[in-house]
Amino acid sequence: MTTAIHTHTHKEMNTHTALDTWIDTHFDEEVQFLQALVRVPTDTPPGNNAPHAERTAELLSSFGFEAEKYPVPAAQVKDYGMASITNLVVRRKYGDGRTIALNAHGDVVPPGDGWTHEPYGAEIVDGKLYGRASAVSKSDFASYTFAVRALESLGLPLKGGIELLFTYDEEFGGELGPGWLLRHKLIQPDFLIAAGFAYQVITAHNGCLQLEVTVNGKMAHAAIPHTGIDALQGATAILNALYQQNQLYQAITSNFDGIEHPYLNVGRIEGGTNTNVVPGKVVLKLDRRMIPEENPVEVEVTIRRVIADAAATVPGITIEIKRLLMANAWKPDARNAELVQALQKHGEQVFGEPIPTSGTPLYTDVRLFGAAGIPSAIYGAGPRTVFESNAKRSDEHLVLQDLRRATKVVARTLLDLLH
Repeated sequence: MTTAIHTHTHKEMNTHTALDTWIDTHFDEEVQFLQALVRVPTDTPPGNNAPHAERTAELLSSFGFEAEKYPVPAAQVKDYGMASITNLVVRRKYGDGRTIALNAHGDVVPPGDGWTHEPYGAEIVDGKLYGRASAVSKSDFASYTFAVRALESLGLPLKGGIELLFTYDEEFGGELGPGWLLRHKLIQPDFLIAAGFAYQVITAHNGCLQLEVTVNGKMAHAAIPHTGIDALQGATAILNALYQQNQLYQAITSNFDGIEHPYLNVGRIEGGTNTNVVPGKVVLKLDRRMIPEENPVEVEVTIRRVIADAAATVPGITIEIKRLLMANAWKPDARNAELVQALQKHGEQVFGEPIPTSGTPLYTDVRLFGAAGIPSAIYGAGPRTVFESNAKRSDEHLVLQDLRRATKVVARTLLDLLH
């Protein structure tokens, strides 16, 4: 009995070695694939992302992977505030059994200022690849594609199938990316691995409520301010009330590792017409992160009440509140245990250190798969923290060694689940 178990383990080790060797042999090709993807900008906004999907499909076809293209109708995309979206699905069917989907998003925030490397140059310096989306999450276009290629190179009989889902609407909330594919029943996987970082498996994340608050007063000449109603004074009262709420949030703690407490950020303010005019209108945009334990409906009701009460303290002010986004938190799902454990086991073997599970304060497209009842985990190529990758900041980069190792972890995990 002992011998049989020992032999099985030995055989398993051989297949893992074969996967690792294929990935090492083809690693330069994997890096070139990622460089080609980084060199096609996908700044969102404006969100003209169909050209990147076309280029990705072209590159995938050179590996024998035919990508099904699903353009989202132009009117829908335009209403949403973006220019073009084509989502890609690559289906690899091996036999009867479950389907594992791998999802990464190609859209990214614009580069912004302060770069010391060309944002779309995909330049490699000291083992790091620099460029917007190099870490989040074009890196996982590469890790997932090459993990599947490595798996298929073994020529082993496999069960089930794999779907590569490359989508283009994470920055705006995912409803026209994975949300669109799920709603149209174009995908119905049994498990999902979504773009992430290499040193932990994420199993829960925050929710996010975004609101636009329009504060209306009445314009007047600054020489006769009493004839107007100062919208900025109203906005100031609202901001003070919101920041006071933020202090209260510090006292609420989440039970999930990696998630601390709720918080609120006012990320954009615009208003006024000129220096010598009493501002008649000010617009605030705010982002309220919700921990998994919170009820999103209650959160929104409370915040709307805080805003209305504050506005009421300034005579003559009226407000309009528009919801921009409601992204629910993604909560742990025990049905993903097999997937999570495989990623942790192989992560520890490949990286030589334990790969913990944790939550993240970000919100992601994974919540849409969770809402559709699909057990999921977030894992991919990237550093220990979002901060280290410079994601959404200047000089975003990926350590190529992390890409190599994460590709091995994903390939081994797919083998475990489909062999």
